[in-house]
Amino acid sequence: MAISEVVKANARTGKFNKNAARRVRVAGKIPAVVYGAGAEPVAVEVDPKQITKILYSETGHNTIFDLEVDAKSAAKVMIVDWQYEPIKDTLIHIDMKRIAMDKLIQVSVPVKLKGIPLGVKNFGGILDQVLREVEIECLPADIPGHIDVDVTELGQHGVLRVSELPHSDKITYLTDEDATVAHVTSIREEVAPATDAVAADATAAPKEPEVAKKGKPEDAAASKDAAKK
Repeated sequence: MAISEVVKANARTGKFNKNAARRVRVAGKIPAVVYGAGAEPVAVEVDPKQITKILYSETGHNTIFDLEVDAKSAAKVMIVDWQYEPIKDTLIHIDMKRIAMDKLIQVSVPVKLKGIPLGVKNFGGILDQVLREVEIECLPADIPGHIDVDVTELGQHGVLRVSELPHSDKITYLTDEDATVAHVTSIREEVAPATDAVAADATAAPKEPEVAKKGKPEDAAASKDAAKK
């Protein structure tokens, strides 16, 4: 999905190492790379606030936006990879790919389940979502923010497959059509009945424990020799 957001970036020059990346972050920017569409990769620095806003938008990393490098003509791009600092959870690097709006693109799109299944409401089942994203192919302008599917008619042990997701002539599912998206399961605590043999054994008097023989083998042999004498 394309938006009107314009991200302004500055090209980076010089060495591209950890120290250089650290200086970029200290200056309030994050290092990034933009590539694709037959053009040379370009190292840039961007505003982390703008990128974070895009990543947390409804379309997330599937958002297509304009990237303007050094105030030159903008190119349509998409975020294809991003890294966070594990302790502070701050964005530290992103990769962007130039997008041709007239060419098909493959992306993963979230699946959102709507409603409460009959199997959950009437039979106490549990709705288990197996696939939270499906891979599709479409034109960049036709990328949906998410795929919604109504599961209210899903009964006990009912299964929702990719083939039952909303289809249109604008998108093609690349995920196997027979793959399970969600199903309604039940958790029952089954106790196996005790057999007559087990029951009889349970009521029988406890057996005497076996007493282990004490003493070393050579002590027993010495006792036998003494008895013969």
